[in-house]
Amino acid sequence: MIRFYFSLLFVCSSLISLAQDSTLVSVTIVSKTKNETVQNVRATITMGSTSFFRNSNMDGKIEFKAPLGTNIDFKLAHSFYASASYEKRVPKNAPDTLNFIFEMSFLKTKELRDIYIYPPGVPDTIFVSKRLHVADFELMNDGNILLLAYPKRLKKGSELIIYDGRKALINFQVPKLAQELIHDFRGNPHVVCEDMVYAIQRSGQSVGIAQIPKNYYMTYVAPVVDTNATKMYFSNFNPDYPAFDYFVFDGLDSTYKKIMEVQDDLMMELYRSEYKWVDVRTKLWAKNLEIQTGVDAEIYVGANYFTQSIYYKEVYAPMFHRNDSLLLFDYYKDKLYTFNKEGDVIDSVEIYHHYNPKSTGWDKQLIQDESTGKIYAVYDRAGYKYLGYIDTKTGEVKEQVKLKYRYVDKIGIRDNFVYYIYREFESIDKRMLWRERLPYNFGEAEVTPEDNIEAKK
Repeated sequence: MIRFYFSLLFVCSSLISLAQDSTLVSVTIVSKTKNETVQNVRATITMGSTSFFRNSNMDGKIEFKAPLGTNIDFKLAHSFYASASYEKRVPKNAPDTLNFIFEMSFLKTKELRDIYIYPPGVPDTIFVSKRLHVADFELMNDGNILLLAYPKRLKKGSELIIYDGRKALINFQVPKLAQELIHDFRGNPHVVCEDMVYAIQRSGQSVGIAQIPKNYYMTYVAPVVDTNATKMYFSNFNPDYPAFDYFVFDGLDSTYKKIMEVQDDLMMELYRSEYKWVDVRTKLWAKNLEIQTGVDAEIYVGANYFTQSIYYKEVYAPMFHRNDSLLLFDYYKDKLYTFNKEGDVIDSVEIYHHYNPKSTGWDKQLIQDESTGKIYAVYDRAGYKYLGYIDTKTGEVKEQVKLKYRYVDKIGIRDNFVYYIYREFESIDKRMLWRERLPYNFGEAEVTPEDNIEAKK
């Protein structure tokens, strides 16, 4: 616990420093020959080990916060302009707003490769290999995809591939046997091994791998669900306890408050009642621990015995960020709460899309589109996955979209496309990465790598 608070203070001191030592970078992109601003420019921005992307607005502008004294790399891309790269440094004595003007050259002619546009519901293979199976994937902040692939069996060896949708950019390996891919509160991908977690950081054509002990990551990094310039949002989720809290920590005045408590009342009652049915020896063991630690004996018995039974279910109440709001789905109160960035409740609506899971196929999973910020509920009926778009203003699932194939693995959504892993049932094909276009055309929301927040628990 002491280590956690030291880690918490370290992160918060970084937040305070960022709040005091940063400036607003404003970039205006103009055409060299046409004397006008260029909108819809795709900019990949790299600051140190962090990369993210922005699109220029109607005025050809891109704005973001940057620490003082840092170097920034810009890579600009547009359908009708030649790609351009710029390097800039934010001086330590920079004003509150730092303005840059970048030029792009208009292309009179451009040779296009064949592009196939698939209608909604028609799958398209994104990655296929004659040698490798796809075990897992993560959608990266820079628009690329990190693939965990293996030739025969995952336990016999694997490799990591950074893929741009058409070709492999970088192939590399981690020192130990990989189990799965996850991402942290900033959206940065990590490779989980048996006793280590490896953070993947890409800079240009090179990849950095940072080693983190697995216990440390799960204890001090995983509970943090989001940060912004001055605040940190975290939970005290424990998979062996049917309740947890969300908190917000203010780095400016070093105070924190509870946002919301989540508890499964039925599971808590069963959890604590397990103490009544264990033998005397176990009760004495639990009572001795209660005397030593002050934690109820019922909790010790519940954590060690009831959680091993088929009746125990983990608490699931995810939180998401979209624009300037935090969205908490509390399925145990049948409520969708909306909070502002201060952690205050500003709205709530009733939700019922999780009712009757045996008939509806509710899969106890929500997925957020990383670009549009829209949230989808996942259902599973007869092996087919259905995605239900949730209207967060009413809490209703408007409609359910059925995926083409049966028994798909690992679903991710970005820019109105759903990605998944699939191999034809009972075939000898390799496991491939597929993509389907959803029947929506939602625009981008403010779900940036720095603010992207989803509590996985």
